[in-house]
Amino acid sequence: MKDLFTEIWESIRRNKLRTCLTGFAVSWGIFMLIVLLGAGNGLMNAFMRGGDGIATNTIKVYPGRTSKPYDGLKEGRRIELDDRDVNLTAGKLFSQYVDDVVATVGANAQVSYGTKYVSGYIEGNYPSRKDIDRIEVTFGRFINNKDITDSRKVVVLPASMAENLLGGTGTKNTGAQMGSIHLGSEGDGKKVDPADLLGKYVKINGFAWQVVGITKSDMTRNDNLFYAPYTTVKTVYAKGKAIDDLAFTFHGLETEKDNEAFEKEYRAALNLSHRAAPDDERAIWLWNRFTQNLQMNKGTRILSIALWIIGLFTLLGGIVGVSNIMLITVKERTHEFGIRKAIGASPWSITKLIMAESVCITAVFGYIGMFLGMLACELLDKTVGQSSVSIMDEQVAMLVNPSVGLDVAIEATLVLIIAGSIAGFFPARKASMVRPIEALRAE
Repeated sequence: MKDLFTEIWESIRRNKLRTCLTGFAVSWGIFMLIVLLGAGNGLMNAFMRGGDGIATNTIKVYPGRTSKPYDGLKEGRRIELDDRDVNLTAGKLFSQYVDDVVATVGANAQVSYGTKYVSGYIEGNYPSRKDIDRIEVTFGRFINNKDITDSRKVVVLPASMAENLLGGTGTKNTGAQMGSIHLGSEGDGKKVDPADLLGKYVKINGFAWQVVGITKSDMTRNDNLFYAPYTTVKTVYAKGKAIDDLAFTFHGLETEKDNEAFEKEYRAALNLSHRAAPDDERAIWLWNRFTQNLQMNKGTRILSIALWIIGLFTLLGGIVGVSNIMLITVKERTHEFGIRKAIGASPWSITKLIMAESVCITAVFGYIGMFLGMLACELLDKTVGQSSVSIMDEQVAMLVNPSVGLDVAIEATLVLIIAGSIAGFFPARKASMVRPIEALRAE
């Protein structure tokens, strides 16, 4: 084995430039493969992170406008959700599948504390909303059933809003759709703890509300949205029977076909209660997180396969270069191989020598490209990964953890070994078939 590696080293040392140029093609191919896979993972992680805010077995219902005439009414009529829709959803008709039902009502509001004020959106909610939207409460608590029963004037604020109300250097405004942050006077730049606002009273449109909880700020959420008891908001803002939207969790719908059948039946029931055509998909908008996840998973699989294909074709260019160089090496060493065979060398020993040299060149330069690719992924994480884009007035991270895992490194290693073996096989086969008498005549 030592003699084999000594021969390989001597061959590479005699052709430094040619070996380096060939190795560069291999390094570039594996570098692009790692960077493409890392960037693809970062993009998919960003999508998945944006979707982590809602439980997967959730359907959200929003009002729309009719697109078909029905029951003597013209199309284009605006539908408004109300308490009847909540009762219908939670009733016996869909009890086989529906678990928790949560309705929301809200209004634009101005929150002030001392000389600081924030324009945002107050949303009346139920305790179940915390689990449905996976809201992370970092200090205090969320809305509870006692708040709902007694119609308490309590609120749960996001951390960035609390920091701004305290006059500190809180999180910058995310540019969310419901409002923007204003400071009544310039902050003094001090660091503040949002938990200091717990138990204090803030004014919302002139009324005093007690802060009972602080939620974690997240660029994928609307940081100007804050929560209060459903019954309180509905009373204070005179919402009557109307609601803004509703959401519910479900069970027993395991396939996309089951979900489509349920959506069709559910939409028909809601539409009929509002005198809209049962099959009018624009009268009531349904956002099914489960089917969206199925489609997203399908899309990520396609993207991952596409990235692998692109990366492998890029790597193929380097492998072809290695194969060509080994063919040239075989031609240059024909005389040497003839002497080897004349003194008793077997065809397998020559084949092994050429294939080993090919695998070594591919592996060494491949690992260099892999290392540089991982460094590039780290650089992406520190630069592009720290930025975000605005989508539908919400800030979404461009890349989240753009890296490749151990499984990909192992797969890339196998690709390198297989590619090096293939690159060296045909030149090695040609070398092993050289007839000694002809090889000795070669110049």
